[in-house]
Amino acid sequence: MGRQGIGEFEELVLLAIAILNDEAYGVAIKQEITERTGRKVSIGALQTAFKRMEEKGFVTSKFGDSTAIRGGKRKKYYVITATGAKVLQEARELRMNMWDAIPEVVLKGLK
Repeated sequence: MGRQGIGEFEELVLLAIAILNDEAYGVAIKQEITERTGRKVSIGALQTAFKRMEEKGFVTSKFGDSTAIRGGKRKKYYVITATGAKVLQEARELRMNMWDAIPEVVLKGLK
């Protein structure tokens, strides 16, 4: 089976979901990506990525309980599926394969 397409942003979102585990909801995912990468992320970009990744079968979502703190609104939590975990692993292997192929002399000047 060929590698399914995953962009850099989708990879970051999947990684953030994995890091957050049971606490992976929109705002927390946004904060995780920003804290770890310094990259500002809009909620709109995340919503688009969530929808696209659900359609691809990389993640599923479920609503948590409503809380008084949130004015009765429920958080939408995201979970990586087996397909999403496989795609994430493939992306990691691809990157490592590319890094491993760089001659050491090329990176010597970058240290």
